[in-house]
Amino acid sequence: MTTDAFLADCRARLAFDLLSNTWNAVVLWALRDGPRRPVELRERIGGISSKVLTETLRRLQSNGLVDRQVGPHAPSRVEYRLTALGRTLLAPIDAVGAWAFEYGDEVVAAQEAACASDPQCPRPPVLGPV
Repeated sequence: MTTDAFLADCRARLAFDLLSNTWNAVVLWALRDGPRRPVELRERIGGISSKVLTETLRRLQSNGLVDRQVGPHAPSRVEYRLTALGRTLLAPIDAVGAWAFEYGDEVVAAQEAACASDPQCPRPPVLGPV
């Protein structure tokens, strides 16, 4: 196994792939304080559909980052929690968030400057307060 992050068989690329999905890091971060039911996650995250949340939770579960637990009572109560492996991604997610907080305005300014002379340029999303 190589350490060159640009090669297909590099483990660093695995981590980049996990974090490149828009919702993976958001859902992991939403689970950082403990188990949550899907409805609680949707309320906490905002802007995520039930379908996308379900797909994201399944993807995170298949990667060993999230555990699904079904309660013993009827109707069953499903909760999701981070696994020990999932918890290891919280520090990198926090670091990326800190970078975005510090440099996000500069990125948005660069995007706006790039689009200023191109009327067909897609506008970047409007970012709210963090």
